[in-house]
Amino acid sequence: MNAPDPSAAGDPLLHGPRDPEHDPRASYALEPEYVAALTSRLLATSGEGRAVESPLAGQPLAHLPLSSTADVDEAFRRARRAQEAWARTSYAERAAALHRLHDLVLDRQDEIMDLIVWESGKARKHAFDEPLHVALTARYYSRTLARHLEPSRVRGAIPVLTRVDLSRVPKGVVGVIAPWNYPFTMALCDGIAALAAGNAVVSKPDSQTMLTALLGAQLLEEAGFPRDLWQVVHGPGSETGPAIVERADYVCFTGSTRTGRDVARRCAERLIGCSLELGGKNPILVLRDADLERAAEGAVRASFSNAGQLCVAMERMYVADQVYDRFVERFVARTEAMTIGATTGWDNDMGSLISAAQLETVVSHVDDAVAKGARVLTGGRARPDLGPYMYEPTILEGVTPEMTCFGDETFGPVIALYRFGDEADAVARANAGSYGLNAAVYSRDVRRARDVASRIRCGTVNVNEAFAATFASIDAPMGGMRESGLGRRQGAEGLLRFTETQSVATQRVMRFGPMLGMSDESYARMMTVSLRVLDKLGRA
Repeated sequence: MNAPDPSAAGDPLLHGPRDPEHDPRASYALEPEYVAALTSRLLATSGEGRAVESPLAGQPLAHLPLSSTADVDEAFRRARRAQEAWARTSYAERAAALHRLHDLVLDRQDEIMDLIVWESGKARKHAFDEPLHVALTARYYSRTLARHLEPSRVRGAIPVLTRVDLSRVPKGVVGVIAPWNYPFTMALCDGIAALAAGNAVVSKPDSQTMLTALLGAQLLEEAGFPRDLWQVVHGPGSETGPAIVERADYVCFTGSTRTGRDVARRCAERLIGCSLELGGKNPILVLRDADLERAAEGAVRASFSNAGQLCVAMERMYVADQVYDRFVERFVARTEAMTIGATTGWDNDMGSLISAAQLETVVSHVDDAVAKGARVLTGGRARPDLGPYMYEPTILEGVTPEMTCFGDETFGPVIALYRFGDEADAVARANAGSYGLNAAVYSRDVRRARDVASRIRCGTVNVNEAFAATFASIDAPMGGMRESGLGRRQGAEGLLRFTETQSVATQRVMRFGPMLGMSDESYARMMTVSLRVLDKLGRA
């Protein structure tokens, strides 16, 4: 792997004694006034706090105040009050605010990317995906919310005499529990749709990437959304998360399957809805007629974007026997040509893992596989010389079921390769296990590839692309099957989940019961005749 020159301008990895003049770990990476302006948006009065550091070089970023249960109560009180007024705004007003957000995000993308990189350690090229996705989401709902939400008419029980109008009523206050891996887009994309539908939001971003989420809240206010409409609280997931679930009218959670089960259980007890994007062990299938250069390029992005810390990233690849050796040669060469490092510039193809805990998981998975007989084709090492949590992009061969990384999600820059001879067998192996989030199929025969894709039990499947085709197509619903989650974000489903359908029926002339002295028996005969007539007319 190639590493950028650590002496390059703007590189935070400096050498020397531990003092502010020579070691960035001795001073804050961001201007204190800038951080204070962001953290002032937190509703947190407990008097306690948590220090956070950058994964780039362990440099301090902020001291984040913690929210109490009383703060969560207050956040919901403010949000409910703001939501009552917001629900009465016109679709045009909401659309205008969303479009202003679109423009602001594009205008401020450098500031957003800076903060993402400092907090998450990801490569800047991968940080760019986030303002891009949020801008796409804001623009999509600004253009389509009226079409999705406008009242509509459906057929009534009796032609002409029964009129039924359907309307969409906002849920109220939506709780959003967001992860650290995509701190800007995951903090905002669900909530943007909730606002478009007329709701308010109480958000709990992950502590490791709180500043990026707070910048998102600031941009929402600058775009014209009422300040109280979007509340942000901060605290341990085991405490603040349940407090949100106990108060929200709907919950969006992105994270582990284990925690998702708990969220679903709590929501079920309260009879409220939830959408959950959970774990994945995502497969790529490279068929015998695939364009191998294109497949190898896609495999690099699929496996190593954001150092593999992406819910839709690939961790297992099934390659046809006929092309296996030629594909592996290309994939390994492209991987070894990657530039990796922990800097804020554009010079990295892959950045850092976010934390010591994430690094420990990756190391343990690879070491376990190697100890049990797997072969490392490239990578397989931590790189503390480049950053405290850096790990090389790693390709494994010979991974077997007794190895932890065979079925467990690694969530790091590690992928295992497998041969297959029969496509039906490849599909069966892709469907093995309990996850079903994302998959990819590479083939020059697009019709056959789509047929293979239709047999893979994943919520999104990309043909001749790794993940971006579905991820960036905001009109297409996105979510998991099986243990990878419930519900969908994006598209009409991503908006309508935040509403209740209300049916209003208006009856004219006759009522549903005997009239003019008619007996119940006569009424039943009349209705029977009516049903037969309507059936003859082809009425549903």
